[in-house]
Amino acid sequence: MNQHIEQEHPDYTERARMWRRYRDLYTGGERFRLNAAEYLVRRLREPLEVYQERLARVFYENYVGSIVDWYAATLMREEPVIDLSDGNVKSREFFGEFVQNCDRRGTTLTQFFRQQLTEALVCGKSYIVVDFPRAGGAARSRAEEDALGQSQAYLLSYNADEVINWSYDDCGDMEWVVIRTSWLKQDDVNAHGWKKETRWIYYDREHYEIYERDKEIELVERGKHGFAGIGRVPVYELQVSDGMWLTNKAASLQLEHFNKSNALGWALTMGLFAMPVIYSERDWTQVVGESYYIQLGPQDRFRWAEPDGKVYQIAADNLNRLKDEIYRVSFLMQQAGESGGAMQSGLSKQWDFAVTQEILSAYGDLVKDSMRNILSGVAAARRDEMKIDVTGMDSFDITSFGTEVSDAASLMSLGIESPTLKKQLQKRIALKYLCDARQEIKDQIAGEIEAA
Repeated sequence: MNQHIEQEHPDYTERARMWRRYRDLYTGGERFRLNAAEYLVRRLREPLEVYQERLARVFYENYVGSIVDWYAATLMREEPVIDLSDGNVKSREFFGEFVQNCDRRGTTLTQFFRQQLTEALVCGKSYIVVDFPRAGGAARSRAEEDALGQSQAYLLSYNADEVINWSYDDCGDMEWVVIRTSWLKQDDVNAHGWKKETRWIYYDREHYEIYERDKEIELVERGKHGFAGIGRVPVYELQVSDGMWLTNKAASLQLEHFNKSNALGWALTMGLFAMPVIYSERDWTQVVGESYYIQLGPQDRFRWAEPDGKVYQIAADNLNRLKDEIYRVSFLMQQAGESGGAMQSGLSKQWDFAVTQEILSAYGDLVKDSMRNILSGVAAARRDEMKIDVTGMDSFDITSFGTEVSDAASLMSLGIESPTLKKQLQKRIALKYLCDARQEIKDQIAGEIEAA
């Protein structure tokens, strides 16, 4: 496979430049400024010196980055409720620790998925790999496996542009995937210079293979991965639909706003330096400046030319409209303000926010499904007889808890004779109120409600 591991999927090749552009638009700052030549349009027959000066003065008003971060922060403001039922004490202890440290770097599951959702909103999708520690020799029992740490699953995150090739079967399940990562490495502090290291990781339903480039691409490791027992590729994709892919919807508007705002800024700057206009029939050789005076003949005329400002006002109005459109296509019209001068009624503002809440709920469903699938996959790979459910992330008003308690009380007052319904309502309210508590505390409370 060495000679084929570098192959890229046609969809990857087609989208690679787009992903780089979207990441620049999201990040902004110095990264965008360094790549500004790719986005600042050069005018027809514009002198190179003028274009280079415009590049040196370039600035970027980053609305897309703020919008993406607002969605990720608002959605994950409260931790999702993870309900673990059945399973033994060891399994519950593992998942309690896993939720608090899912990547062996101290990242909670909520923080991890906030990063994954942000990547998906920027590039349309992100990838999560479930891995297990590799130890020398196979464990002879589950107890030995736990003692060696081989059952301690953890998560790895990969960006959309790091998964370069893949294949799906007729049912839509992943058959195999190739992940490519690169980084700079220095052998030791005394070494001169840095060298680029590249690694390819191949997964299928049973095996993994790791390739690295020295002079040539070589296979450095091969074996069975942790999901071999359930016959599944240990890679999960978190993907948003095209209609909910925020950066894709707003990118062209953001680039148009960038070019027009820089054009207006340049024009205003140049307008500060008025241009002298001389009306004379004789040759003009005098130097004109702030510290000079000039002598004119009886028929000569002189004045300073400057724009009257009408086009500036049109440009400023257009920039406000573009900004409002960026927020509108991102389902955040209520955050655009009233830059266009249009006043909204209270009902209209409420409707705008209701639309935003629906989009947040849709993102929440996407994240919960992904969490549930990954946790269930980990449980199956570990052979834990456990049922896992993920709830929450469906209410985004600070007063929503009181409303939910009221709704639960109203439902209970209907007199529905169902102990299961009563227990589920109690667990939902209790776990929502204690959303910031540690997972083992939540598990204990849920167990006590079930046993009551």
